[in-house]
Amino acid sequence: MSFNTFGRMLRFTTWGESHGPGLGVVIDGCPPGLRLREQDIQPFLDARKPGQSKFTTQRREADQVQILSGVFEDGKGQQVTTGTPIHLMIANTDQRSKDYSQIAKSYRPGHADYAYDAKYGIRDYRGGGRSSARETAARVAAGAVARLIIPEVSLISYVCELGGDGIERDAINREEIARNPFFCPDSWAARRWEEKVEAARKSGSSLGAVVECVAEGVPAGWGAPVYAKLDSELASAMMSINAAKGIEIGDGFAAARLTGEQNADEMRPGDDGKPVFASNHAGGTAGGISTGQPVVCRVAFKPTSSILTPVKSINSDGEATEVVTKGRHDPCVGIRGTPVVEAMMALVLADAKLMHRAQCG
Repeated sequence: MSFNTFGRMLRFTTWGESHGPGLGVVIDGCPPGLRLREQDIQPFLDARKPGQSKFTTQRREADQVQILSGVFEDGKGQQVTTGTPIHLMIANTDQRSKDYSQIAKSYRPGHADYAYDAKYGIRDYRGGGRSSARETAARVAAGAVARLIIPEVSLISYVCELGGDGIERDAINREEIARNPFFCPDSWAARRWEEKVEAARKSGSSLGAVVECVAEGVPAGWGAPVYAKLDSELASAMMSINAAKGIEIGDGFAAARLTGEQNADEMRPGDDGKPVFASNHAGGTAGGISTGQPVVCRVAFKPTSSILTPVKSINSDGEATEVVTKGRHDPCVGIRGTPVVEAMMALVLADAKLMHRAQCG
């Protein structure tokens, strides 16, 4: 049995490897009549694609998306979804498989090399194959389609911590996110991070990061108890991202250090009959169902496992060895993980909206 599909009402299946001819996604369950063109998807792929600065991998991929199915012209000359499976494809054009010849029989510590070999008895060592973060390009393409289903929701994501150095919450400026290569909303933190990432890159090492995503405009009622909670769907989605090692919703682990009255998101009557919340410690959910507040989550990314610093390991014969990974790698994979987190948030919310509509009308 294979598990390459995510979602309930809106389901997507990704396919492809890092160094294969290409990769892509098939999206099933998308409602008909939504305007969808390749240029509606491309900006999100452009935000994730490699080689855009010296702080990311220098692999050069255009990441041009092709829509192969699921759209047709309506009577008004618009290309719209038909309700049938949408197939999106992205070609790989800049593979350098020879860079990985030295690790064909050696396992990179922290990477999926050994685990894949132990499970399947075979592994694609070229860039990690299916375990490569290259797979996330397909998720970002799917996320662009999901956004069409939730036009009432606005999404924003950014790196809030890099290499243990966090942003100042009082200094957050959303316009700043697009002005630096770190998706950082704090201009001073972005300047500090330049030095940190450059130092890690030059030393052949890597750094971890934390990405925060905020969804505003989510109405109350999305999500379903007990086993389809919005919280659990988000956790599953975010933890499926390559290199993700932790997720917090709302205050997350910090909530365990509060008292009941401190953690309570007090309510008062609003003019429209809906509650006005004094805080959002819960991150926009209660009982696994959205409350109408912003849905907030943070995802922790580990440092990239492919590094130039020698690390001790074993090979496929069980012999001790030392691994140095050549090639082009992100010194901080969490940076380009930012558009991926946002895409997965969109996919979870679109799925939750369709499930809510199916049950409650």
